[in-house]
Amino acid sequence: MFELNANVSGILLSLSALMLALMSPGPNILAVIGTSMGVGRKEGVALALGVSFGTFIWVTLTVMGFTAIIASYAQIMFALKILGGCYLLWLGYKSLRSAATRRNVQETAVVLHGGPRAYFARGLTVQMTNPKAALAMIAIVSIGITIDAPLWVGATIIIGATVLSIGGHLMYALAFSTKPIVALYAKTRRFVEAALGTFFCAMGIRLLSDRS
Repeated sequence: MFELNANVSGILLSLSALMLALMSPGPNILAVIGTSMGVGRKEGVALALGVSFGTFIWVTLTVMGFTAIIASYAQIMFALKILGGCYLLWLGYKSLRSAATRRNVQETAVVLHGGPRAYFARGLTVQMTNPKAALAMIAIVSIGITIDAPLWVGATIIIGATVLSIGGHLMYALAFSTKPIVALYAKTRRFVEAALGTFFCAMGIRLLSDRS
């Protein structure tokens, strides 16, 4: 029972980290926001789905890689946890620094020819060629998978991360095609990013101090 509770707790922490990461706009999310605002909702949705499919590929590769590493070289997982913890601390620092600055929501529209398919392909390409996406997946998966974790833990993280990515990116595409949402976010951005920075720092410290 204790082992089951520990696995469920790890999964929830992993997915919580991903969900909150989706609330902190990076280049991919800003591209979705900008495209929805500057080009159109349909194009923004297509771009969002492309990014989400890229997330699915990254998290699947990461989970599979962790499973193989744990089976053969358990000590390497410790090194990856250190890398993931440091990355979460860096995300926390970045969010806290951003919260301390005054800036407007950036509009980074992606203008393409070829309709929704072109935007989907663009979103997938951007996500798959982004090294920060790989580091984020290492950090997030590191929280939820331990040396003795069963296969269903990894499968649950893959499914949950994919669902959250689709829902989160679609939310940005749909919401930021309306000006009131943009104005609301501009007013609350600093508070949101300060909370996110605190959370990421806490998760980074937890991961660095975890020896399981």
